[in-house]
Amino acid sequence: MSLFDSLRGLLSKGDKDPSKPKKKRVSNAKIDVDTRFARSRTAATGTMSNFFVAYDIERKEDVGVKILDPEKYELFEARFKGLKKPSEGEIAMQMTHPHVVTTYQHGVTTKGERIIVMKYIRGPSLQDVIVRKRGELIEGMHLTLMREMAEALAYVHSQKFIHRDVCPRNFICELPSDGQKVVTGAKLIDFGLTVPATPPFMQPGNRTGTPLYMSPEIVRRRHTDQRVDVFSLGVTFYCLLTFSHPWQGEIVTGRAALQHDTQTPTDLLERRDDVDPKLARVIMKMIEPDADNRLSSIQEFLDQTRNLKTAFVQR
Repeated sequence: MSLFDSLRGLLSKGDKDPSKPKKKRVSNAKIDVDTRFARSRTAATGTMSNFFVAYDIERKEDVGVKILDPEKYELFEARFKGLKKPSEGEIAMQMTHPHVVTTYQHGVTTKGERIIVMKYIRGPSLQDVIVRKRGELIEGMHLTLMREMAEALAYVHSQKFIHRDVCPRNFICELPSDGQKVVTGAKLIDFGLTVPATPPFMQPGNRTGTPLYMSPEIVRRRHTDQRVDVFSLGVTFYCLLTFSHPWQGEIVTGRAALQHDTQTPTDLLERRDDVDPKLARVIMKMIEPDADNRLSSIQEFLDQTRNLKTAFVQR
């Protein structure tokens, strides 16, 4: 047993009283990372932050901890100077949905770094499933996962935000606690690039996101709206079903995004012909380069696929 597990077990004792009030989500507090969290070995470095899993001594449970890189954070926020943009932590704290990760707290560490504390979700990212082609983890769950992902984003849009970084990396596939190896659902994470869906934040020029999932409006620095998330989610769905990219080619760097409105994507059914044709058509409509020809909303995806029972045709 690791030191992390030992400490977690020791500190969990005495927290069994069901009458004890559950700790609420709080914000804007100074957080001493070294004394509050017993870190596990699970860690990851993102484009604007560092993330690790830890036992939260205060909450008495495992949590995900995200510490933002001060320089990169300030550089990004400077794009919206004078617009009173809510911070990532403030946006995340507003999100209350079964398919969006719960954020418990945001604030500043004792070292002056911005920090976000969230519920720990046990399971791999969708990116890990796709890159490693771990189809056994999502067997029979494709349509369920797509609906949950869509419901999460439809909720974000209903709260008047644009996520702007929809990609497989930002969905966690939840594994059951009983040790079974088939995921039970998906949760949306990471509001680092999220902006309000209002005119000041939809002006041309803000080229941020994950290139392989980025809509042409963002790539070409044009006016944007919530349809950028429709495009990115469509590409994510395509990858989930085929384990390949609609514009799969030799270029896998950011320059590949330039192909999204200059080359025709490979039809989904060419990559996997057992996908339900209706589902395939809807997804291809989501990744239309011209936003005016694209599926108009995430909710439209849910409406058009409501009667489907499975992602695949029976043979």
